[in-house]
Amino acid sequence: MPGDTRTRRTVMGVRIDLHAHTTASDGTDTPAMLIDRAVRAGLDVLALTDHDTTAGWAEAITAAAGRITLVPGAEFSCVHVTAEGRRISMHVLGLLFDREHEALRTERRRLRHSRELRARRMVERLQADGYPIDWDHVTEIAAGGAVGRPHLGRALVAAGVTPTLDTAFRDLLSSRQPYYEPKEDTPVLDCVTLIRRAGGLPVFAHPFARRRGPVVDHDVIAAMTSAGLVGIEVDHPDHDPSDRAEAADLAAQLGLVPTGSSDYHGANKTSGLGICTTTPEAYQALLSIPTARSALPPDSDGTAG
Repeated sequence: MPGDTRTRRTVMGVRIDLHAHTTASDGTDTPAMLIDRAVRAGLDVLALTDHDTTAGWAEAITAAAGRITLVPGAEFSCVHVTAEGRRISMHVLGLLFDREHEALRTERRRLRHSRELRARRMVERLQADGYPIDWDHVTEIAAGGAVGRPHLGRALVAAGVTPTLDTAFRDLLSSRQPYYEPKEDTPVLDCVTLIRRAGGLPVFAHPFARRRGPVVDHDVIAAMTSAGLVGIEVDHPDHDPSDRAEAADLAAQLGLVPTGSSDYHGANKTSGLGICTTTPEAYQALLSIPTARSALPPDSDGTAG
């Protein structure tokens, strides 16, 4: 993004990061630790968006009280299937939704179960080829959170199979490797609709992060917008300058709110909190959408309105 945008954010004195993870999914900080780190990083607003779960909300809300505005949310695992039958994995952030909405609760439960089955199958395949990885160790690393590939990667690093988490993904856990198992993700248009029905704000996460795999065409994002998408991540660590320009142009064309975030995962990724941020204007545009529930300011009693 142009340098003057980042400067304006700093001058206005409000720093907003709308995408971060904890041990409730595949991060390495507990929710309370995440809040502590966000305050030390000088953030004013933070969204908690663990994968397919709201398990970290209560701890984060307690830790944030009197200190930082918290935007409760989740990152949903989605898929688009092309006309040729090709599956493209996607992620959609759901911000400020009603966690008690029954259809969305059921879908979160299904996605978490799918993640666990997928991880078990990958462990079994690795074991069959002689890799010293154990399911009990993987779940110990997950510490009660939704099990994901980073937990498998950390188990492989601990066993001395590979030196880093990045090499574990590249050499053993990526979709290009024989040990990979796909998840049963939610069709992306269904996900957007569910989030809106639960009163939430769907934001397309890292839409042009091509190093993660194939990305969808603009017509798919237009269809998502028709289904209720309200925002799109522009400023993201996995977007190069041309990706950010493309996302910003598309946001303008489709009337989407352009957001920015670190996609923080603690030690599981190198991106620090606040490395990419959302402008105060974009944040206010999100909050002004009529279906949006309230963020939790520092003086909140912990109940989203």
